[in-house]
Amino acid sequence: MAAAAGAFSLREVLSAFQAAVTERREVLLGPYLRGWRGLVRFLNSLGAIFSFISKDAVAKIQIMESYCGGERQEEYRTLQSMVAYELASGLVDLQRRSEHPDSGCRTVLRLHRALRWLQLFLEGLRTAQEDSKTSTICTDSYNASLATYHPWVVRKAATVAFCALPSRNAFLEIMNVGTPEEAVVMLGDALPHISSVYGITEELYAQHKLLNLP
Repeated sequence: MAAAAGAFSLREVLSAFQAAVTERREVLLGPYLRGWRGLVRFLNSLGAIFSFISKDAVAKIQIMESYCGGERQEEYRTLQSMVAYELASGLVDLQRRSEHPDSGCRTVLRLHRALRWLQLFLEGLRTAQEDSKTSTICTDSYNASLATYHPWVVRKAATVAFCALPSRNAFLEIMNVGTPEEAVVMLGDALPHISSVYGITEELYAQHKLLNLP
């Protein structure tokens, strides 16, 4: 059963990321962006604490959706075809942001980094004890991923905001799949698909030396 309009559904995120990877290990951008739309609903369900991440993610999703629905949409069907097309066409600022600050490669890289944080955070929620502090789980996940790319003032504000996070069970109820125990099981099903998308993207970007785009 689908979640109410606008509500987060872990099941829908699972379905999207599962559909995003083809047998040839290509990442389909349509399902990838649908999965991200679901993750944004998860962030929004937590209130203003994560707005600094969710607002940026929404802006990046909209940029990518415009490419996927634009004149060159066939070039943006998969992550692999996008990278090949933009590099061959000189559409990626490799040294500094200048002519192409919103290239698909750069835009997906920002989503890719945020996906790593969410992957670590959700895995932490799945494996933690019931009385574990979600603020600690979130802070550790953030420090191991996104914090590297944020200025000190943002890192400080984020760490303070994480202290107000709800309990682990409250997070699991937000998943909209039943009991906390059922949410844990579904996280176990969903996270390998998110990890697969992340791993393929990381490998592709490393191959083309795109992991440190300005």
